[in-house]
This record gives sequence, structure tokens and C-alpha cells, in this order.
Amino acid sequence: MTQGQAPSQQSGASAGRLGAVRGSLPSLEETGQGLIEYGLILVVMAFVCVVSLLFFGDQLSTLLSLIASAV
Repeated sequence: MTQGQAPSQQSGASAGRLGAVRGSLPSLEETGQGLIEYGLILVVMAFVCVVSLLFFGDQLSTLLSLIASAV
């Protein structure tokens, strides 16, 4: 900062570096979007697991009983 500048004004070089740093960091909106996407993936995976257990639960139980009786 030169003597005649107000504290809120920055020289061109330091403003460019600051802009480059800000440009490389994700904004709060982008971070929140990523968290929501991961949450949706987890919800879909949980739904698929529950539905598959409803359809294949009896067969899985029979298979596990056969394995347990063989041991």
C-alpha cells in the first residue's frame, strides 16, 4: 500500500493475488451443493438396500441357514 492510498484500496498486484486465491476456493453455495449430492446418494443407496431386502430377504435367510447348518 502506498502512502496516498486508503486502507481499503489495494495495489493491482496484491488485488490480483487475492482474486486468484478467492477464485480457487469453493463458495459456500458450492460446498452445500456437494453435501446435498452426497446426502441424496446415501438416501438412494439406503432405499435400494431396503427394497432389495424386502424382495430377497427370504432367499437370503434360507441361504444363510444352509451355510450355518453346513458349518
